[in-house]
Amino acid sequence: MTLNYKKKYIFCVQGEGRGHMTQAMVVYELLCSQQHNIKAVIVSTSENRTIPDFFLNYIKAPVYRVKSPNFKTDLNSKKINWFKTVAYNIVAIPDYFKNYYKLKSIINQYKPDVIINFYDVLTGMFLRFNRKQSAVAVAHQYIYLHPDFKFPKGFLFDRLMIRVYTALTTPSHIKKLALSFYTLNRNYKNIIIAPPLLRNELFKLHVQNDNFILVYLVNAGYFEDIIAWHASNSDVVLHCFTDAPEALKTKYVYNTNRIHLHGLCDKTFLNLMSKATGIASTAGFESICEAMYLGKPALMVPVDGHFEQYCNSRDAHYAGAGVFSDRFNISLLQQISNTFNTSNDEYRKWVNSAKRVVYNELR
Repeated sequence: MTLNYKKKYIFCVQGEGRGHMTQAMVVYELLCSQQHNIKAVIVSTSENRTIPDFFLNYIKAPVYRVKSPNFKTDLNSKKINWFKTVAYNIVAIPDYFKNYYKLKSIINQYKPDVIINFYDVLTGMFLRFNRKQSAVAVAHQYIYLHPDFKFPKGFLFDRLMIRVYTALTTPSHIKKLALSFYTLNRNYKNIIIAPPLLRNELFKLHVQNDNFILVYLVNAGYFEDIIAWHASNSDVVLHCFTDAPEALKTKYVYNTNRIHLHGLCDKTFLNLMSKATGIASTAGFESICEAMYLGKPALMVPVDGHFEQYCNSRDAHYAGAGVFSDRFNISLLQQISNTFNTSNDEYRKWVNSAKRVVYNELR
């Protein structure tokens, strides 16, 4: 299936965490396979996050970094601190305006036919002020704007806030691809339900069981919990991925023969996932989708105060991904590993249709 004619694209990617960057990489590969031209990629992230090398090495286009609104955590880098988040982002408003004009300048420089927005709020602002600019939005979070999505009971304020923030990332007139663990009965207005966008490397992996557990930590502060659990389970081998491995190695004393720390590297992460008995992770959408495809059970621990991850953990549990908890009690993962249903043919068919669905919508 080919697109009608060759276009110029700019990607705008929310760079907090791994998921949006992975989705951008998949769409980048899809478009390049059809000889389209990705002129530039703009990544919005905070000053305490680095853009992973796996992303920079994969994208063969200029990559620009802009500062965008983000969450602030407590002193232990675990729980989201809402007071600090609000105060920090209010103080940073002048910086955000500067970065908005930086983003606008980059877009005007390349004059793309289409912008693909991976959940970036500054790009959402640009598209509101430039309604003639053609764009498509891609993110799991657009599922929250669909009336058939089932939120966890309660949390009325959190539901409102996540809907408001999601709406800020893209105007209502822009088509939105809402990536989902499962299909819904209907599309709604400009919201198109789409399968997860997962890396091609995932589909080439040979699944096996090498008797270790994979751990993915968005917030490095959770490493304390991993060490505490491992003190009573010292025979278990853990492979932990985080964006600050060297800092953790110098800060903590732990069993380096059994706990192996890694920086963010997509290929290494996926390769180890295919061999693990299961994955313990903060409840990011992408990692859970990959684990489900490989038939690996997941322990999902939402970042405290992060309602999006709270929703992900419950939604993925409903979809058959595994169990959720408020802490990294890896024993829960061990308990379900022996009885977990590793065959999920319907889900795999759904994921395998992603390229066709995305191609059709981009056409």
